Amino acid sequence: MKVKLKLTRGMSAPEYATAGSAAVDLRAALEEGETVTIPAGGRALIPTGLAIAPETDGVVAVLAGRSGLGTKKGVSLSNGIGVIDSDYRGEICVGLINHGDEPFTVARGDRIAQMFFLPVLHAEFLLAESLSQTERGSGGFGHTGVK
Repeated sequence: MKVKLKLTRGMSAPEYATAGSAAVDLRAALEEGETVTIPAGGRALIPTGLAIAPETDGVVAVLAGRSGLGTKKGVSLSNGIGVIDSDYRGEICVGLINHGDEPFTVARGDRIAQMFFLPVLHAEFLLAESLSQTERGSGGFGHTGVK
C-alpha cells in the first residue's frame, strides 16, 4: 500500500523498526530544545510533523499507544485510540494523557505513539423492528463473568 507523506517541522519519514513490525512509531515534532511536561493526570496535544494521503481506497490509519510508555510511565493516548480518516490531510497530532504519579516530559524526537493501517468496511444500515435471537442476547458488560 502506498501512502503519500508530507513532512513539516524538519521531521523524517516514519519507519518500521523490524520486518515484523505492524506499526511505525510517531515522534514528537517539537522545536529543538522545546519540551512539553504533562503533569500527573494532565493531557497534552503533541504534533508529529506528518500529514498523510493513502493512495488506496478503503483504508484508515489508526494511532495506538506505545506499550512501554503505558506500562512504565502510565502515559497513553488521551482518547484510547486515534482514527485518521483517509480524507484528512492535516498534520497528525497525538493526544497524550499521563495516568502516572509523576510528571512526564516529551522532547523533540521522542516516540509517542504508533500508527498502522486497516481496511475499512462501510455498513449499510437497515431499519428493523426486531433482531435475530442469539445465545448471548442482550447480555453485556461482563455478563460472562470476570474470569
